[in-house]
Order: sequence, then structure tokens, then C-alpha cells
Amino acid sequence: MSIKKNTLEQLLPLSLTSTPAVSIRQENQVWVATAMLVHYLESFTDSLVVTNENEEPIGVIGGYEIIRNIFENPTSTLFDGKTVRELTDPELLQITPKTNYQELLEKWKKTRRAFCILQNQYGGYSAISARKILEVAAKCKTNEKISDLPQKNLATFTSNTTVGHIINLMMENKSRKIIHSDLKHFISDRIIIQTIARDLNYLRQNENILNMEVEEIFQLEKIKEIKEDLTISELAKIMFGMMHPYVLHKEQVYTPWDVCLGLLTENIMIDTNLKS
Repeated sequence: MSIKKNTLEQLLPLSLTSTPAVSIRQENQVWVATAMLVHYLESFTDSLVVTNENEEPIGVIGGYEIIRNIFENPTSTLFDGKTVRELTDPELLQITPKTNYQELLEKWKKTRRAFCILQNQYGGYSAISARKILEVAAKCKTNEKISDLPQKNLATFTSNTTVGHIINLMMENKSRKIIHSDLKHFISDRIIIQTIARDLNYLRQNENILNMEVEEIFQLEKIKEIKEDLTISELAKIMFGMMHPYVLHKEQVYTPWDVCLGLLTENIMIDTNLKS
């Protein structure tokens, strides 16, 4: 049976609920959520689950919500004067172990967020994200290569590009990462948020960030280049070992989301010998 027809409990029999959902109360200030996202974005989970006074999940907040609001309100009042509730996306996707892979991807496409939660055996919630699906991809049996993944237009920036333009590029391209024109470095929502939190003190001393040039304030990260046309499984194994998965192959860039889409191919099967 192809991967897309398998349920999540079939694809992840031992680790389906192993990643706890990280939550934040709706009454917290935005700076608290930002500080948490600095630690969790990409490396652990892509979003925080927002809860009410009864610890019930009511929505989600991630890097997109933070940078979009920085674009609209690039001042410290965003972080000190607003609560998480004001930025929360109420469209929090909840699934079950019986949800099959194709259904999951269709839901993610609709919400435009590769993140969801499911209730676990402890009465709490576990998180499923694109990074989690790398576990599945690493075990799949396929001859599909990196070059078989969907091609996309490559948005780039230069060192003198302004922060406002970078954020606008991210929103226009629905991408959390934008690559430098040298094809060696990139910037992401995590890098922007981290710099604002750690170096700019949540804009409490500097409220002109949108007009600043990227090279003035950000430490860009180097992109990993893969020259060989690896299989999707081999690519997933490399990404799974990366703190912040993002790779370049023949002037195309790939994220865990691209791998997720690649697994929808009809002839990709799960390696049952590696499921236990």
C-alpha cells in the first residue's frame, strides 16, 4: 500500500505521540510567545498551541503570526502591549491516529500550516508537523529523487534588502525561509524573531526595523548544498539530522514540506521491515 493511503498510526506505530505539543496561555504577552518560538521553531515544533483558562486548546501561534504583526506594527508595543490571544489563529487542526496521510496533507494545504495535534494516552496533546513526517520519509522505499520533487520559483534577496521587504517576500511566497542571491545563505522567520528577541530587546530601543538592511542586524545561516541527486528517503535522513532543515540542490531549495508533498506519489511505499 502506498504511503498516502496509510493511517498515521500505521506510519508511526511507535512514535506517533512522542512529540508533546508545546502550549502557551492566551493571556500571556506576545514577548513570551516570541521567546518560546526562538527555542522551538523548526528544531522541535513549528507552532505553539494556545490554551484558555481551562487548558483547552483554542488556536495556534507560530512564526508567521509574529512576523506578519511585526510588518503591521514594528514597535515594542506589539510584544509588551498585546496578548497571545490577539495574534492567535483559531484554525487549530486536530486529527486522530486513524487519519490517513493523504487526508492529513489535504488538511495542511487548506490551513497552510504543516502542524496539527492529536490527543495522547496521557490526556494531553501531541504534535505532528512536517518535521515529524521526515521519520516516515526516511523509512520509505522509492526510486523518486530530489529532482522529482515539485519545482518552484526561487525568491532571493541581497544584503542591502530591507527587513520590511524580506517579510513581504515571505508573506507573498508563503515561505518561512528566503535564500540569499549568492545561493549560500538564507534568512528565516526564526532568525528574524531570534534577533529581535535577543539582540534588539523586542524593539524596546529600536523601532525602525522595517527600514533597516538585512546586513545591518542579521546573522544569516549557511544553506546545506546537496550535489548528488539523492532519493527522497536519503534526503529525509539528512534533513532529520539537521537542526534547521533547509537544503539546496541544483539551484532549487527544499524543506521538510517539499518532502511531505513528495510522499503523495502513488508508488512510494513504507518499508515494513523498519516499522518495528
